[in-house]
Amino acid sequence: MGKKDLSIYKRRYDIFRHHAWAGTVFLSVLLALRYLITSFPQYIFIPLCTILIIYILISLIFTYKYRTGLSAGYEKAHISKELEEVRRDTQAEKERIKAMKKISKTEMKAKKKEHGK
Repeated sequence: MGKKDLSIYKRRYDIFRHHAWAGTVFLSVLLALRYLITSFPQYIFIPLCTILIIYILISLIFTYKYRTGLSAGYEKAHISKELEEVRRDTQAEKERIKAMKKISKTEMKAKKKEHGK
């Protein structure tokens, strides 16, 4: 399995893990509502619980399927170098713009002073 496949598997693993957790939270909220609201209708509760349980199980199955993506390492070093370079370029551009504004402001003040005399 190539490095690219592992990164795809890792992304899919993260997505399905997220969905499994989200389904679990929704199921917990639904059960809490059922407990708090005693008149919660059965014809809504049972289908929603069934759908959420199926959703969670499917997410867990795909999480298990893509677990090999966990062995994929992040390429943080390469990304960090690129981000650092972009950050430096952006910072230099900001400083250049700030200096240009300062120069134009002093020029405006000088012109204003000349017109005032």
